[in-house]
Amino acid sequence: MKPKMKVGFIGLGTMGASMASNLQKAGHALTVHDIRREAAESHLGRGATWAETPRQVAEDAEVVFTALPGPREVEAIALGPDGLLAGLRPGGVYFDLSTNSPALVRKIHAAFAAQGKHVLDAPVSGGPRGAATGKLTLWVGGDEQVLERYRPVLEAFSDNVRFVGPIGAGSITKLVHNCVGRVLTAALAEGFTLGVKAGMDPLALFESIREGVIGRRRTFDGLIDQFLTRTFEPAAFTLRLAHKDVALATAVARELGVPMRLTNLTLEEMTEALNRGWGELDTRAFTMLQQERAGVRIAVDPERLKAALAGKE
Repeated sequence: MKPKMKVGFIGLGTMGASMASNLQKAGHALTVHDIRREAAESHLGRGATWAETPRQVAEDAEVVFTALPGPREVEAIALGPDGLLAGLRPGGVYFDLSTNSPALVRKIHAAFAAQGKHVLDAPVSGGPRGAATGKLTLWVGGDEQVLERYRPVLEAFSDNVRFVGPIGAGSITKLVHNCVGRVLTAALAEGFTLGVKAGMDPLALFESIREGVIGRRRTFDGLIDQFLTRTFEPAAFTLRLAHKDVALATAVARELGVPMRLTNLTLEEMTEALNRGWGELDTRAFTMLQQERAGVRIAVDPERLKAALAGKE
């Protein structure tokens, strides 16, 4: 069978190696490069071509992917003297799959665009298991028409390719996702240390709260009814009552000597919102304080939100 497309892939770590393998399985001709040649042995054994430099990868490919640790590595690979910019042909396409700096992505995009070459940022989410199974989400920023031309290639290693906006939007989406995830992890650590120090078995606590309202719904579904539409009345649960609950939790923490930094910060936010007279609004009304400080107003049209959610319940 004739290979579908000549693809270059740079960065064969835990994630990259699996994505590159899935491109091979889909029938694409692969040229690879990594700081360690041994990382490519399995791909070379299945017919991939080794390139000594990123420039050589680009010279031999219709589309190039990088999956690298961070901005420093991406900049060197993309803009270095023997990098992708030097090798990619006019009209060629480069997707960066790394978790990257939006400012650097825009810088690289501008440098490539000046030579008639395309850059899209397409960070991935799904972890090593998702990379191995092809169950990955890609958030793509850049030229949507270019994305659509190469969507079949992306779908060789991703089951959810989503266009999210102009160049840099993919990186911003990934950073927000990861930032929120780490903060949630820290909040869970606070809650569980409080519960365990208060005498709970951690497994019993996990099994119990997993069956509560937060555990029963997808993490971000709690944003739908109030936060995203800026609809805080009538309240699903009032800020006044939510403030009471968090205050009780912090009181127990003080009795037991459990530090609760994030929870105390949240209580301060809720207290300020109460002092604004928002006690009978929905509990999520305190999020308006952060919007004020950031100088933004989040208010999605309910019909747009309904359309976006159609068929996804």
